Amino acid sequence: MLAVITTGPAAAPIDDVRHITNFATGEIGALLAADLAARGFEPLLYRARSATYTSVPPGALLHEFTTNRDLARALEELSETRGPDIRAVFHAAALSDYSVAAVRGPDGSLDSTHKIPGDLPQIHLVLEPAAKILPRLRGWFPRAWIAGWKYELEGTREDAVEIARTQLAQKRTDATIVNGAAYGPGFGVLAGDQSPVHFATKREVAQFLASRAEAFANSHK
Repeated sequence: MLAVITTGPAAAPIDDVRHITNFATGEIGALLAADLAARGFEPLLYRARSATYTSVPPGALLHEFTTNRDLARALEELSETRGPDIRAVFHAAALSDYSVAAVRGPDGSLDSTHKIPGDLPQIHLVLEPAAKILPRLRGWFPRAWIAGWKYELEGTREDAVEIARTQLAQKRTDATIVNGAAYGPGFGVLAGDQSPVHFATKREVAQFLASRAEAFANSHK
């Protein structure tokens, strides 16, 4: 049984030495890979190169990526070669919502500059929406149990859960994990129209998700 885990923060390059990124360690992906391996899965761990948690659990196969586009290309290629064999997908990577479309300085475009000078009085970045991966997972891996993440900072726990529930319906995933300041400490796991199941730690939620994937795989042999 193959399982795909994406983890860590993607980057949106500004020039050859600078980028915009998100805050994410990549730890949850390693925990998931370890629990899945213990349950008989072969975990394929797609980890951002800028992740600070670099442990690779025994039995997991590491693939590294930098940008949203890198990860999308790798997953699409995997779907073409091993798509029917993928029984679980955990999309925990903190991908970029925006990519850098243009960089401008006081004297015009800096798009072809390998390293923007550090003494300019100001630069202007033009951002555009980055390619999303979560909506494409069901088409790539139709036989998999798919879980996505929703990280919310504003509003109440009820607001965060409602946003996660909307994502669950729109992206055709089997589960959504919600966390962040709006949700509060810990993690909530939503599946179907059920109330969220709460977990206090990353390890607890990883163990629960691995068990759900195992149950799904065993019932769809």
